[in-house]
Amino acid sequence: MRVSTRALIAAGVLVALVLAGVVSFYASSAPDGLERVAHDHGFADSADRHAASDGPLADYRTRGVEDDRLSGGLAGVAGALIVLVLAGGLVLLVRRRPSSGSGTGVGSAPSSGSGTSAGSRTGRTS
Repeated sequence: MRVSTRALIAAGVLVALVLAGVVSFYASSAPDGLERVAHDHGFADSADRHAASDGPLADYRTRGVEDDRLSGGLAGVAGALIVLVLAGGLVLLVRRRPSSGSGTGVGSAPSSGSGTSAGSRTGRTS
């Protein structure tokens, strides 16, 4: 049984959104690695506010949503969507496209009169 590329991508996006929206609530509330090091070495309180600290998704929460579970889930879904859109856009920008009219694109058979054999591409002659 073959699975289409679109179905595979849709399933992957669905899994990512469910993980970001639901499972993220159960993540550890302990400080992450950088925060832990800052606390262990005593300079956590000297940190300045950064430019994104007042952003709509700061501290893994959605501004304006009071319920912690919903706030974290929405922030996770929004973050996952942003990453998926950026990654998808990057894939579309760098994917291989067949040259127009050359017939040598990915998945096409080489033309019979090209004069190029597998041996000559590798530097060997037959």
